[in-house]
Amino acid sequence: MKADEIFKQRALQWAKQFEVVCILDNNACANAFNLHEIEFAIAVGVKDAVVGSSQNDWEKLKNFSDKYYGEEPIFGCLTYDLKNQLEALESEHEDHIAFPPLYFFVPEHLLLFDAQEQLMLLSEQGESILNAIKNIRLEPSTDDENMTKPILEAKVNKTQYIETIDKLKQHIVEGDVYEINYCVEFFIKDAQIDPYLVYERLKEKSPTPFGAFFKLNQQYLLCASPERFMKKEVDKLYSQPIKGTAKRASDAKADQAIKIQLLNSEKERAENLMIVDLVRNDLAKSSKFGSVTVDELFGIYSFKQVHQMISTVSATISPEVHPIEAIANAFPMGSMTGAPKVKAMELIEKYEVTKRGLYSGAIGYLAPNGDFDFNVVIRSIQYNAATKYLNFMVGSAITYDANPEQEYEECLLKAQAMLHALNAEIIYS
Repeated sequence: MKADEIFKQRALQWAKQFEVVCILDNNACANAFNLHEIEFAIAVGVKDAVVGSSQNDWEKLKNFSDKYYGEEPIFGCLTYDLKNQLEALESEHEDHIAFPPLYFFVPEHLLLFDAQEQLMLLSEQGESILNAIKNIRLEPSTDDENMTKPILEAKVNKTQYIETIDKLKQHIVEGDVYEINYCVEFFIKDAQIDPYLVYERLKEKSPTPFGAFFKLNQQYLLCASPERFMKKEVDKLYSQPIKGTAKRASDAKADQAIKIQLLNSEKERAENLMIVDLVRNDLAKSSKFGSVTVDELFGIYSFKQVHQMISTVSATISPEVHPIEAIANAFPMGSMTGAPKVKAMELIEKYEVTKRGLYSGAIGYLAPNGDFDFNVVIRSIQYNAATKYLNFMVGSAITYDANPEQEYEECLLKAQAMLHALNAEIIYS
């Protein structure tokens, strides 16, 4: 039995009955160095959980993982603002989605397919669950092309965006930072969506190797991320930052030319190299001396909508470093902050107008043996069904050479998959 798309769709429908759901989906996508252990996993129900409270959350997660070491896998999410418990930082912007700082749980039922498509089902009701999933009848998707399109508003208009980029470039000139990831929000205040249907559309439009669906009661995250934050496999740590994006062409010859242009772009290579250096430093905090290695620099990987420049950095973890400490030592990911990291995060708080929440955070799992794998939450829709607030954020790396108009167009390119999934449009004030 394979985790084909029909089975995944049925499993998603089956999961609707649970208040807590975590789905991780590789979408059969090629990934650098074939580092995936799991093709598809669906974790539902809660045996036990740890919920962040903005105080000592990293220590709480460490204790929770120790409690189930050698016993149970745990799944969950880390929000961007956990940074405030690692550095002298704060976050004062509005947050209409309101995920807790972190949430991890031991699932009642876990169904997963490994990279070789071997099925594992951890549940006392294993056989009945499989039968229930197989027997779900999938209804055809409704054609809503002729329906009124939802309208998202831009929290920051284009003029404001360009003015902000100019200010950030001045900080670069003055030596405060040399790269900063600046993000903007698009939102709907009164959204009524079926999160499961929207997630299916997002997968269809943008299948990626780190897709995820996360439900925590009334809060949802629908994710089509192409980026890994960090993975631990035995004694090795891996991080695969993305910096460099180019839109794909329908013509094969033109598409190949775009790939070559991305590979040879001095601007994109400079941005990527800056973050690789930052990741090397982050991994070094948890690793044996001299073990940090750049396994691949400026790799070009193609997805349905875009080509991405991805580098791979690895290291050997020090025996005395706890897996949660290794995550914390590199959090949040450099590709979503900038360098130097702390100053970049200070400027992000100053110039952005939305609390990122789970965006720029991570979703993943901790295995019973201490291994883990987490994505970077980008290309994602956040939705609070209780308040009906929906948003997504997009951004890009700003360096001295950044062209504000081009950076804005890159943001709109990254928004396309979410707009398609929502069948929505953006109004620009």
